[in-house]
Amino acid sequence: MVASAEAIVPDHPPSLPEPSPDSADLARFGYQPVLHRKLGRYASFAAGFSFVSILTTIFQFFGFGFSFGGAAFFWTWPLVFAGQFLVALNFAELAARYPISGCIYQWSRRLAGELVGWFAGWMMIIAQIVTAAAAAIALQVVLPSIWSGFQFIGTDSALTSRDGASNAVLLGSVLLVLTTVINVAGIDWMARINSLGVTIEIIGVCAVIAVFFTHTDRGPGVVLQHDQAAPGPYWAAFLASGLMAAYVMVGFDSAGELSEETKNPRHVAPRTILSALAVSALGGGLILLGALMAAPSLTDGSLGTGGLAYVIEAKLDTTPGKIVLACVACAITVCTLAIQTAGSRLLFSMARDGRLPFAKPLANVHPRFGTPVWPAVVIGALGIGLLLLNLGNAAVFATLASVCIVMLYLAYLLVTVPLLVRRIKGWPADVAGDAAGAKLFALGRWGIPINALAVVWGVAMAVNLAWPRAEVYTPTGGGWWMLWAAPLFVLLTVAVGVVVHRIVTPARTLATAPVPQTA
Repeated sequence: MVASAEAIVPDHPPSLPEPSPDSADLARFGYQPVLHRKLGRYASFAAGFSFVSILTTIFQFFGFGFSFGGAAFFWTWPLVFAGQFLVALNFAELAARYPISGCIYQWSRRLAGELVGWFAGWMMIIAQIVTAAAAAIALQVVLPSIWSGFQFIGTDSALTSRDGASNAVLLGSVLLVLTTVINVAGIDWMARINSLGVTIEIIGVCAVIAVFFTHTDRGPGVVLQHDQAAPGPYWAAFLASGLMAAYVMVGFDSAGELSEETKNPRHVAPRTILSALAVSALGGGLILLGALMAAPSLTDGSLGTGGLAYVIEAKLDTTPGKIVLACVACAITVCTLAIQTAGSRLLFSMARDGRLPFAKPLANVHPRFGTPVWPAVVIGALGIGLLLLNLGNAAVFATLASVCIVMLYLAYLLVTVPLLVRRIKGWPADVAGDAAGAKLFALGRWGIPINALAVVWGVAMAVNLAWPRAEVYTPTGGGWWMLWAAPLFVLLTVAVGVVVHRIVTPARTLATAPVPQTA
């Protein structure tokens, strides 16, 4: 049984050894094993952890969250974790049953058919391109603080300034070129660099937590204070501050995106999806609490504008502080690398099924490197193009972050909603096991309630993220179209997707063709 009547076989499949059990398992879904299966448990965990990248995103958005909700915005962190963990539990079950690259697309189309699956993949591709660009510009937060020579444009390094915004685009573009080269070079190079970067990031997280908790100016009761919140009803400020946690806790599904390059993916991917999110939540929560306890002041405005960098600079001498910031720079690098890797595997997976323009080159795997070269190049080039379109615009950063995360939440909903419908109809009908008969991760009788809560959570957060708040989308002023950037971008993405889908789908559309349910 083949996965698609139009599946594309790469021109130059690399010569591989005798099929392993994992390769034979993949063949049950109708796909030829052409990617190099080299990722172990830690490398798989690192892929998800580096996409979440708490050092990158908390450094980037801590001030944003605090400026809305004050110290009590801390409680948005466990709340968002609980909601996202519900989603991750469903993803873990799907990863055990469908260990295929391009997981959001593959899971959705097997649950709801080709049309829904295609749009899930399309929205995820757009989201990952925007997310890669948004992650790359975070270098501006740390590099000029380490050495002023990294400020190539102007003198003001603040992201909210024209000089800082322009320099961020330059640094981000250079980083995207670097991550593209690494992705082209092979999964082994990507895994080594990513795993090393994640190890440095974990060390950096531990160091930051240690510094904060040994240099406190107040007790943990600080998380009950909200007198620093933005004017207006506190519930509104709290919802807005929750966007910070929502920006951070995404991308844990990356272990599923790399399933065809992971050893024993049916067992490894579910565990690393859950562990990447859980470890990130624990480390991030301790960073938030420690920063609030250690900040020299909660009321002078410095914490809202300077974020974690302000606290670190106040508590550490110059050299140790710069070492911590160097760890953050490593985290940003591997975060961008992981996002681009996940996006390239999604492009490859859809192209292999003939579901994208220029599908043949996008589905081709380099005979030596064992990587889909063109998908990595496309993600990198489009990310750079997106940055260049916004050169010098200081408002781009919050807008980029909000738009890309809205798209991610919508793509997740195109998995969790069809999955809930299938569960209500009796899915799964069997107790899944691997080739050796070992049981796979499953939610069992908790599947429907967990899935239903995940859907409610996803809808609520998508609305919260897209809500046209001037403080988020036009912090320095702008037109109405910027205020409504998220819903407009979603509509534009869907409209372009309709056109692209009509181009790649012939009259005998695969949307009505049966989709293999092999698990």
